[in-house]
Amino acid sequence: MTKSTVKRLSRSEVPLEETWNLADLFPSEEAWKMELTIIEEEITQFTRFKGTLHTNPQALLNCLQSQEQLQMKMIKAGTFANLRQAADGTDPRHQANSAKFSTLRTKSIAALSFITSEILALTNGTLEQFLNEEPKLKVYEKNLVELLETKKHSLLPETEEALAALGELQGAPYQIYQMTKLADMEFAPIHDQEGNELPVSFALYENRYEFSSDTDSRRKAYASFVSTLKQYKNTIAAAYSAEVKKQVTLSRLRKYESVTHMLLEPHQVTLDMYNHQIDTIFKELAPHMRRYAQLKKQVLGLDTMHFCDLKAPLDPDFNPSTTYEEASQVILESLKKMGPEYVEIIERGLKERWVDRADNIGKSTGAFCSSPYGAHPYILITWENNMRGCFTLAHEFGHAGHFFLANKHQRIMNVRPSMYFIEAPSTMNEMLLGQHLLAVHQDQQMRRWVVLQLLGTYYHNFVTHLLEAEYQRRVYKLAEAGKALTAKTLSDVTGEVLTEFWADTVEIDEGARLTWMRQPHYYMGLYPYTYSAGLTASTAVVQIIQEEGQPAVDRWLEVLKAGGTMKPLELLKHAGVDMSKPEPIRKAVAYVGSLIDELENSYK
Repeated sequence: MTKSTVKRLSRSEVPLEETWNLADLFPSEEAWKMELTIIEEEITQFTRFKGTLHTNPQALLNCLQSQEQLQMKMIKAGTFANLRQAADGTDPRHQANSAKFSTLRTKSIAALSFITSEILALTNGTLEQFLNEEPKLKVYEKNLVELLETKKHSLLPETEEALAALGELQGAPYQIYQMTKLADMEFAPIHDQEGNELPVSFALYENRYEFSSDTDSRRKAYASFVSTLKQYKNTIAAAYSAEVKKQVTLSRLRKYESVTHMLLEPHQVTLDMYNHQIDTIFKELAPHMRRYAQLKKQVLGLDTMHFCDLKAPLDPDFNPSTTYEEASQVILESLKKMGPEYVEIIERGLKERWVDRADNIGKSTGAFCSSPYGAHPYILITWENNMRGCFTLAHEFGHAGHFFLANKHQRIMNVRPSMYFIEAPSTMNEMLLGQHLLAVHQDQQMRRWVVLQLLGTYYHNFVTHLLEAEYQRRVYKLAEAGKALTAKTLSDVTGEVLTEFWADTVEIDEGARLTWMRQPHYYMGLYPYTYSAGLTASTAVVQIIQEEGQPAVDRWLEVLKAGGTMKPLELLKHAGVDMSKPEPIRKAVAYVGSLIDELENSYK
């Protein structure tokens, strides 16, 4: 029997139309390096502001305006370096340029740390006086007031400067994780039943094999994937332990009640809201998801439901494929109810190479949207010619549409809303896509498939990331109690969380217990729980749009344009959702239950 090998492309072999156009940021690497020189010069000029911010409103305004201009340059330059590294992390030039920018960023943070310290040192009433005397300061008011609210947690100016100078080292755990995961890990290829050799990578496993309908290939790929993960568990445990210890130490230095209080502060939500989000879904969704796992085991004819079987397609003979071009048109159709202003943004993104969809050696896994101020958004995905990818693309364009509008309507310091809100616009697009597909397809098998895709979104946000949030909550508790965070401890915690949620419906094997190694979000504060918050909100908003039509759409677009000018509760109340109450969470969980009801009925 003839064997064939599928060769993964190097970045230089990828067709241009499958890559993003970074020339929209900088026409060349040389132009980027020239910008770094300009940035470095601007950083040195900030010494002229040092020690003056308390003297008069004009001095404060001049400094804040210069900081704003520098920030815009830094974001564009940093995005260029980060996107090239994401596209091919194996290229030594990209590694060197990322390191070069990281050093410059650390220098910038250290040089500008006095701004925060001097503002925090203003005597009571000074800021109010300055705001009255200088109207141009008004655009900075929200950020200045929020900064003064953190005063009780600030350290001496010299200490803040020292911590800022250590910024690059503080980011080391994440850098070590990324380099280990993307540049060092190699996975053994597998062979299908015809003897063909198939490559395995992080991206291929998480985007293709995990969703494969071929149980044999799926489990072989999982075995290859886990075999390599095991070899790096102590390295990644050390990196993650350093990250957790860093956060715990900083929370104590800054005299927060707990590390969780510190990490939640930028989200602008209460500890009760955070705990309620996790507790409600963890407890109330589990029975629904166990039904889902049991149905999947029965329909797929599996003796045992392994952890690696959870994302297998329920209808193995029906996995509709689609081209990138076809998926693009479906997304545009599904978003028509959002109006021409919004749809035009998505059309531009599809036509003007905002999206990098290739699969090449060294490319970052997963999907993300980067939205640099002063330029258009950039989306990274690995396109696999399946309809699930259509949902992923719609999701990332939700981020792109949001930040395109926020960047257009807000100054740079008022663009980003709380992380608590970030996943609402993206999951909103997925919900609208699902609704559209159900409206245009009458075929029961296709409708069942669409229900499964919606469940895939809820699985991602309400199961995968929610269980990560529960894991994080337990890990930080252990760390604050002084427990060592070894690979065994982290695996044990993961195993306990998964077992409590799935009970005896899913076999929690060694690979499942190593799930903590797979997500970069653990190095980004309390990011995982925000996925469920965003999807809870978007579930509610979609239902409101169904009931109210255009007025609800108009309010939602106003929310997107508002950027970070309001706290998340105010933003969502403007859209018609009150996230201070448990009802939206329970309603969203009940909706997931109704999807599983429909799924079960389709097999009767």
